[in-house]
Amino acid sequence: MKVQFKKIGLAVAFSPTSQALLSEASRWAVLHGAELVLVHVGRRTQAVEEQMHQLVSSVSSTPTILWREGNPVKEILAFCKSENIDLLVAGALKKENLLQNYIGTVARKIMRKADCSILMIQNPLVENKPVQNIVVNAEDSPFVEQAIEVGCTIGELEKAQWVHITRELKLLGLALAANEQCTEDEYHESMQGMVREEVDEVEKILGHVPHQHVKINIKMLSGKSGYELALFAERKKADLLVVGAPERRFSLLDRIFPHDLEYIFANMPCDLLVVNPKKKNHG
Repeated sequence: MKVQFKKIGLAVAFSPTSQALLSEASRWAVLHGAELVLVHVGRRTQAVEEQMHQLVSSVSSTPTILWREGNPVKEILAFCKSENIDLLVAGALKKENLLQNYIGTVARKIMRKADCSILMIQNPLVENKPVQNIVVNAEDSPFVEQAIEVGCTIGELEKAQWVHITRELKLLGLALAANEQCTEDEYHESMQGMVREEVDEVEKILGHVPHQHVKINIKMLSGKSGYELALFAERKKADLLVVGAPERRFSLLDRIFPHDLEYIFANMPCDLLVVNPKKKNHG
C-alpha cells in the first residue's frame, strides 16, 4: 500500500512561472529520489528547443524532455499514462474567479481525469522553500490511509514541524445529540464520545503508517468542511495540504470531487497535493 513517487512529470508551457515550477519539480524529484520528465505540448521548433534547453540549464538535475502536439489536456493525460507518471506537478492560481470555477482550468480538467497524484503549486519559487507545516484531510476518499502516509513521509523528509491530520465531526451527530432530551453534561459526554471515535479512526490508520520522527496533531473540524479546512490550514500557516482523490465509479467518467474539496480548489490556502495511488501501488 506504500505510495512512492518514482517518476515525476511537469508540463512546460514557457509561462512566467515555468522556471520556478521546474525548480519546485526538480526539488521534489531530488527529495523522493525520483526521475523527472518534462513535456511540452506544442510545435517543436528550433526556437522552442532553445527555450527548453535554457530552462533546463537552470536546474542541477538532467530531466528527460518529451514533445507532443495537440489538445493540452488530452496530451498531458496521455503523457502521464504512457510515461507511467506517479506525480504530476502543475501551477495553480491562489484565487480563481467564479467563471473559472464553472468552466474549469486545464489543471482542474486534468485533476478530474488523471490516474496519478497531482501537486498544485500556487506560488512557485526558484529558491528552496522548506515545508514546515503539513495538513492532511482524512475525509471523503478511499485513499485516506495513503494521504496520511504521504503526509507523514513528506513531513519526515522535510523535517517538518507538524503534520496536522483533520477529521470532520459530523454535524448531524451533534444535532441529534443536542435534540435528545438530555442534560448539558450528558450532551457534552455524547459529543466527547463522537470526538473520541473519530480520533480512534485516525489513530487506527496511524498504526499502519510509519511516523516515529513526525509530530502529529489530530484535529476535529466542524461546520462547512471546505471552509473550515481552508481556515485551519491558513491558521496553522500550512505549506502543504494533502488530500486523497475520490474514486471514479466508471473509468469513462470524470472523477467527481466532493463540495468541500471543490471549495479548496477555488480558495487554495497553500500548495495542494491530491494523492491518487496508481493501481500498482494499491492493487
